Amino acid sequence: MVTQLSKKQQNTMVLLLSVTYFVSYITRTNFAAIISEIENSTGVSKSLLSLSITSSFVSYGIGQIVSGFFGDSFSPKKLVKYGLSITVLMNAVLPFCSSPYLMAAVWCINGFAQAFIWPPIIKIMSALFSTSDYEKAAVKVNWGGSLGTIAVYLAAPIIISALSWKYVFLFSAIIGLAMIGLWGRCCYEPPMVLSSERNCPDVSKKTPFFTPLIGCIMLVIILQGMLRDGVTTWMPSLLLETYLMDGLVAILTGVLLPIFSIISFQVTSYLYRNIFHNPVFCSGVVFGVGACAAFLLARYSGANVVLSVACSALLTGCMHGVNLIMVSMLPAYFNKTGNVSTVSGILNSCTYVGSAISTYGIAVLTEKFDWSFTLHIWLLTAILGTIIALACARPWQKKMQLHA
Repeated sequence: MVTQLSKKQQNTMVLLLSVTYFVSYITRTNFAAIISEIENSTGVSKSLLSLSITSSFVSYGIGQIVSGFFGDSFSPKKLVKYGLSITVLMNAVLPFCSSPYLMAAVWCINGFAQAFIWPPIIKIMSALFSTSDYEKAAVKVNWGGSLGTIAVYLAAPIIISALSWKYVFLFSAIIGLAMIGLWGRCCYEPPMVLSSERNCPDVSKKTPFFTPLIGCIMLVIILQGMLRDGVTTWMPSLLLETYLMDGLVAILTGVLLPIFSIISFQVTSYLYRNIFHNPVFCSGVVFGVGACAAFLLARYSGANVVLSVACSALLTGCMHGVNLIMVSMLPAYFNKTGNVSTVSGILNSCTYVGSAISTYGIAVLTEKFDWSFTLHIWLLTAILGTIIALACARPWQKKMQLHA
């Protein structure tokens, strides 16, 4: 059942979950944020360094499925604590790695540990909040991830200038350690077993999860992940190589991407809750806006740095909006089956399949071809995601009507 909390207790839990997600992003996106600086400082090639991020995305995606299953069977509070503990250790160890392969191994473990944060958070929210409160809380918790990314992109240039890139990871570990103490003290332990009191569409327990429709939705999420994390990771390199910007300035421009993502969370949530109601159709519309941004980015690349940054920010912002709907909102439709954490983990893992493909793929593409070719690949990816999402909207609506 949904545990009744006072308004103050609900606000406290939303704040705690948001801060937890904030810290998880600090300890996860820091490598991607400064990869261009690590490349310049160590002389290691872009493709070799990208192995760390790629391996992290792969292990994170696999871990999402494992974590999702555990989140429906074990204490989500403990799972988050264990995940944070391992990620703190990996952030503390990485600066002492002597080779890119050792870095990749450490960051692979970090990715798997990070996976034990999101599905348990979804489980906690579904246990503690009503449907409307859940949807509002999901938006605010996603803010935490974007604000964490902003914090990394703002702090990293300062830390690198004063010390070195290695201290970015050490400071991240300290922040993560403090979060472990706060989590253990303040997190409310939700009941382990939920009944069907949530007011959401009833999806029968006999309804199979893996269907052609769900397969298409998973493909949309993969394409979203390719764009969201691919653009976020490599935009500083795009600016550095296309416009010959200073490395630290290029990193700093990454702040704009999560700012746009926060705006996208608000706009997408409003469109979903007040206008479209169908999560798949809403995702298709937002994906379409992202495709327009990708077109402008490809068409005018090299012409204007401000336009390139703005289009990149709009593109990633739209992908964050799609992710909010597909990974945060859509799993709530499966709450009555008692496996909302598992569904969330499976769908979120698709994001990081796309992330792994694009992070390594973009490094290879830009080394063998040029940025213009890569930007057109982004455009084709965005168009494909839009078409598939819109094509799935009506079948999803019919599926929900059958189980309403």
